[in-house]
Amino acid sequence: MYDFDKKRRLIAKSDYDYVFAQANKVIIQEFIILYRQNSLGYARLGLSLSKKKIAKACQRNRLKRLVREYFRTQDLPAVDIIFLARHGAGKVENRLIIAHLGNAWKKLNTFYVK
Repeated sequence: MYDFDKKRRLIAKSDYDYVFAQANKVIIQEFIILYRQNSLGYARLGLSLSKKKIAKACQRNRLKRLVREYFRTQDLPAVDIIFLARHGAGKVENRLIIAHLGNAWKKLNTFYVK
């Protein structure tokens, strides 16, 4: 539950394609979170933060760190999650990002029983 090793990541293109094919969405101001139930018994995370949406690398890296850390500390159902950033996401303060993630994770937990 409190690790973020390779098995907890979406790495292969086929993993991303699986989620994109029939994704459910949670849209929160500067972020879109796509998710789909998996049969692995644990949650996995994929990040998609493009240079087009967030120009500065330091902002992209900060967002990635925050999302990974928040994901790592949560007890989520067996879902594959893709975190997408929208324009302006890099300028959001850390405390707001964490608050938005908390709201999104609550919505995820209401859809799936652990």
